[in-house]
Amino acid sequence: MATIDDLMSKVDSKFDLVHLAAKRAREINAYYAQLGEGLGQHVPPLLTTETNKPLSIALEEIAQGKVEGVEPSEETTEDPLAFIEGEGGDEPA
Repeated sequence: MATIDDLMSKVDSKFDLVHLAAKRAREINAYYAQLGEGLGQHVPPLLTTETNKPLSIALEEIAQGKVEGVEPSEETTEDPLAFIEGEGGDEPA
């Protein structure tokens, strides 16, 4: 099992670690849930480990560098609600 120091060297903050581990654990859990359906929509665990717990698998993947967090880009400076302004034509009074 990876130590907290190993994990913290892979991410910027504890918040990022918790967020990344939780997201990956949900993906692993969804993979196991859809196995019988044959959909193949989710990425399987990227390593073999002694445990079958999704969170433990996710933390091991992060420690080994197989999963990395991606910073959102700030290129989109557009207002996400701008499409609403163009619909009505009249502004509310």
